Amino acid sequence: MSTDANALAGNWNYPTAMRFGVGRLQELGATCRDVGMKNPLLVTDPGLATLPMIQEAMDSCKKAGLGCVLFSDIKANPVGRNVDEGVAVYRAGGHDGVIAFGGGSGIDAAKAVAVMAAQKETLFGYLEGGRDWEDIPAADIPPIIAIPTTSGTGSEVGRASIITDETNHVKRIVFNPKMMPSAVIGDPALTVGLPKVITAATGMDALSHNLEAYCSPHFHPMAEGIAIEGIRLVKEYLPTATFEGTDLVARSQMMIASSMGATAFQRGLGGMHALAHPLGALYDAHHGMLNAILMPYVLIRNREVIADRLTRLSAYLGLANPSFDSFLKFVLALREELDIPNDLSALDIDTARSDLVGRMAVEDPSAGGNPISLSSDDYSRLFEKAVTGDLSG
Repeated sequence: MSTDANALAGNWNYPTAMRFGVGRLQELGATCRDVGMKNPLLVTDPGLATLPMIQEAMDSCKKAGLGCVLFSDIKANPVGRNVDEGVAVYRAGGHDGVIAFGGGSGIDAAKAVAVMAAQKETLFGYLEGGRDWEDIPAADIPPIIAIPTTSGTGSEVGRASIITDETNHVKRIVFNPKMMPSAVIGDPALTVGLPKVITAATGMDALSHNLEAYCSPHFHPMAEGIAIEGIRLVKEYLPTATFEGTDLVARSQMMIASSMGATAFQRGLGGMHALAHPLGALYDAHHGMLNAILMPYVLIRNREVIADRLTRLSAYLGLANPSFDSFLKFVLALREELDIPNDLSALDIDTARSDLVGRMAVEDPSAGGNPISLSSDDYSRLFEKAVTGDLSG
């Protein structure tokens, strides 16, 4: 395994063109030209908007002779209003492409802005009354360049965005095949300044993506293979990335694991995300932290059908006495090492809305990838266990 971060570089084309490696942000201007942008709108969140990396990105565009305008009015869990306002800025500036810069929230919002840039209705207007992405005309979606600054969601290689519907208090999955970025710049140096808690939570999100994809019952051997290696990378590198944040090898490997997770979950997600999505909408909690806390509870609920699969995974990871129990112990030990809370009560979540959470979870698209079909009552009970810290079967 290389100990030189500069050796961890390449030009990849699965699932989209990726320029990966330390320092590659400087190639943004050239990448914009490659995909046909002359006047991009750079969309990011307020926390990043004033940082030097944003100025470096805009300078790269200007040096390439491109116009570049910044939009950053986005919540940590982006809402429909953020998308509508971004679309207004896009149209007013006569832009011809979107640079999606940030963590999952910034990139999700940016992709949604691109999808809606040439549409006649608002985002949620297209999704009312049972309508879905097929009702959104896709011909005029402009090119998107994604630049991740966290290693968790993998939104840079996804065909979907998660946007909160504030009116109905629900997270909506906005899917469109042409939402896939035309190019990705994966520069691990952009993640070096992340606080430990965010590094840990986003890294556990990457683990949840790979793990739920691996456990999904759907047939996709390529995604399954990607997920297995993604899980190994998290095991090997997340603690170092968290506690030795300037280690560019660990940061590089975690950014790779994040993209792998989002590539793998085309195979499906499951109960972790089916619960995390409604909990994020109801409590405005961090998505990665929710998945990290929910993980062992969902694994235990699915034990009867994933035990053999996790035994094979445990062997690949080099765990002692490969089994479901050894993998569960690994997850619990990793959470403890990263200071992840044991239960949802640590996030000020109680069981008062248990029935509502159960109903929302069973309706979430992620529920379709869970290894066991769970009812709303099943999800309510699972949620209650995660609130109270009940790890019994």
